[in-house]
Amino acid sequence: MNLTHDMNRVERWADTHHPMWLDFLRIGLGIFLMIKGFMFVQDTGALFSIMNKSQFPWVSIGLAHYVAFAHLVGGLLIALGLITRVAILFQIPILIGAVFFINPERGFYSENTELWSSIIVLFLLVFFLIFGSGRFSVDHLIRKPKRDWLY
Repeated sequence: MNLTHDMNRVERWADTHHPMWLDFLRIGLGIFLMIKGFMFVQDTGALFSIMNKSQFPWVSIGLAHYVAFAHLVGGLLIALGLITRVAILFQIPILIGAVFFINPERGFYSENTELWSSIIVLFLLVFFLIFGSGRFSVDHLIRKPKRDWLY
């Protein structure tokens, strides 16, 4: 079987097994990522800290811009449900880095909220990568006739 046919089957299955409350969870995830992007842009101290620790400051600057842009734009796209899976694919490497490389430096104790929020966000990103954006999304409006959107 080809990849397009398999993706269409996954899309159909996900559309029929996607309760409405998951759409609100996706919207909340997108808003959370946008807020994290704004926080990252405003926290120049964190950016300088990353650059000072790096042996390759130009890579760090590029990486910091990638993270901020991906969170801001990707969060908006996820919240709207527009090209959701593509936006998620840009987020996943950032969250893998946060879970396995950045946040564990602070320890794996229960008070490390950054680590736990990164783990939860990574889990949700993988979940929505599989299940898609749902009925209340721009993706669904584009794929389906207008009359089917609310039913």
